[in-house]
Amino acid sequence: MEHYIWLIPLLPFLAFVVTLIFGKWWIKKSAHWLPILAMLGSFGLSLAAFIQIRGSEEPLVVELWRWFAVGSFQVPMSLQMDQLSAVMCLVVSGVGLLIFIYSKGYMHGDTGYYRFFAFMSLFAFSMLTLVMAGNYLLLYFGWEAVGLCSYYLIGYFYHKPEAAAAGKKAFIVNRVGDFGFALGVMLIFVTFGTLEYVGVFEQVGAGGFREGTLIAIALLLFMGAMGKSAQFPLHVWLPDAMEGPTPVSALIHAATMVTAGVYLVARSAVIFAGVPVALLVVGAIGTFTAIFAAIIGICQKDIKKVLAYSTVSQLGYMFMALGVGAWAIAIFHLVTHAFFKALLFLGAGSVIHSLGGEQDMDKMGGLAKRIPVTYWTLVAGALALSGIFPFAGFWSKDDILGAVWRDGRYVFWAVGLIAAFITAFYTFRMIFMTFFGKPRMDERTEKHVHESPWSMIVPLIILAAGSLLVGFLGLPGKLGVIQSFLEPVFAPANHILGIHEHSLAAVDYVLMVVSVVVAGLGIVLAWFMYVRRTDLPALLGQRLRLLYKVVYNKFYVDEFYAATVVRLTVDGSRWLWKNFDEKIIDGAVNGTAWLWKHAAVAVRPLQTGRVQNYLLGIFIGLFIVVTVVVFL
Repeated sequence: MEHYIWLIPLLPFLAFVVTLIFGKWWIKKSAHWLPILAMLGSFGLSLAAFIQIRGSEEPLVVELWRWFAVGSFQVPMSLQMDQLSAVMCLVVSGVGLLIFIYSKGYMHGDTGYYRFFAFMSLFAFSMLTLVMAGNYLLLYFGWEAVGLCSYYLIGYFYHKPEAAAAGKKAFIVNRVGDFGFALGVMLIFVTFGTLEYVGVFEQVGAGGFREGTLIAIALLLFMGAMGKSAQFPLHVWLPDAMEGPTPVSALIHAATMVTAGVYLVARSAVIFAGVPVALLVVGAIGTFTAIFAAIIGICQKDIKKVLAYSTVSQLGYMFMALGVGAWAIAIFHLVTHAFFKALLFLGAGSVIHSLGGEQDMDKMGGLAKRIPVTYWTLVAGALALSGIFPFAGFWSKDDILGAVWRDGRYVFWAVGLIAAFITAFYTFRMIFMTFFGKPRMDERTEKHVHESPWSMIVPLIILAAGSLLVGFLGLPGKLGVIQSFLEPVFAPANHILGIHEHSLAAVDYVLMVVSVVVAGLGIVLAWFMYVRRTDLPALLGQRLRLLYKVVYNKFYVDEFYAATVVRLTVDGSRWLWKNFDEKIIDGAVNGTAWLWKHAAVAVRPLQTGRVQNYLLGIFIGLFIVVTVVVFL
């Protein structure tokens, strides 16, 4: 593997360079081919690495060159391939390939066609670098690079003020988390003397470090994960990021980039396993985020906003699993979520495409027979997200709830179960409002409705098949292929926590039945309110007007930040500008200039331009010098 794994991130990077330089003049309308072929190559190499790394007890570390060498600060440019990296590479390159193909049809005719594919390729390079990094500094490089790409792609329609503002918001909010991540990386080096995963984890396993130091490292790393994976209170950027093109939402904000935080915590499992307090924080924030975002999703009308809050909620589930040490189960849910959430976003894009850009579900309806392939594939994705047997979401979500129950976190389990009910409700609310009932769009839009081209439909069908079948790779207990595959990576962390292989018991089957029944009730309630009694949502909205307004406005978190953090930052900056920058900094500079100006005015009379005056001055000076030398 050492002879080819470096090509996995390199191919998309080369596609980025060539497409960006030559796309506008040479490639033009064919700008998609090179990025698609590059992603295909990365997927093939990732698959080969996945097959070869199977069963390996030790990670393969390939040092390409010495990156930094300053005293004791030695950081190589090293790539690491183990079971976790292999799974992540397959997800990034495989789902990414399907989204690239979909983008060919969705972005057709756009004036920035080449620019779109160039930055999508750069994102793929950055994400693959992130998951293949052999040390925390290279991981941080990939981390910041995907954030930069996210900024470019969210604000792709830069002529729209909303898109430009959303790009800036995502970039700034992520900087908050990234600040903590950067401090965590620095503290890792100060504590362990290395940033290499292998060296750090070996030292943590050996023990001898103060618990407070490990807690600080874990929480700083998690701070970075909260920003990138949109966990409360740093979740506010993700819903606004839906201003970007739908393929961007699918690739970056559903399937890959937002899972970087989950990957970071899973990669650092040995560190977190050694500090139960940090695990409790991870689990608590994940659980709260899962229910908080799910509640907000109930009242959203924009089809992409519904899916955005669903993503935030599902990421909360992943952190809930990480919080109880269910590392492999969290990654399993990451994999299944990549399939069905990419499917849902791309399906939503197909609906938007068929309606000429309309995203408001109040202006949809009656589309099931007009765009049947989109309808059925979206239903498959909705069933997977809702956790209905035998779709992929059932296996991974049930695994998470089961792991939380076995760990004794019954409050987490109850909240997760309620969130599962709400998820099923708002997901099928979206389905029923979009595809059922009478058409609510205007006459001109209704005439425009048509099924999407095959370049968009084929990825939907493949993702729908994955949403049905991929769950069987992670069956509960000893049957789980993914869990067994990832065991060598998480064995040291499991050893610290004392976690052993789990065998299915009667309670596990009861929990499965309970989760399916709860999800089914959510779907039935959505059907009753949006198919059978379509007057009921408006009636409830009137009776619960205040509650509806609060939830619809996302609990006013954005407004709270605008009134506190943003306002204080802006006003504080202006105060510093007026009172510190202008009066002290500029005052010191201007005062120095004033002093020298008046000093020059004071000595200016000495510069007469007359030679005899200068000679007299020289004579007086010499007289004084001679007098001092002689008498003193």
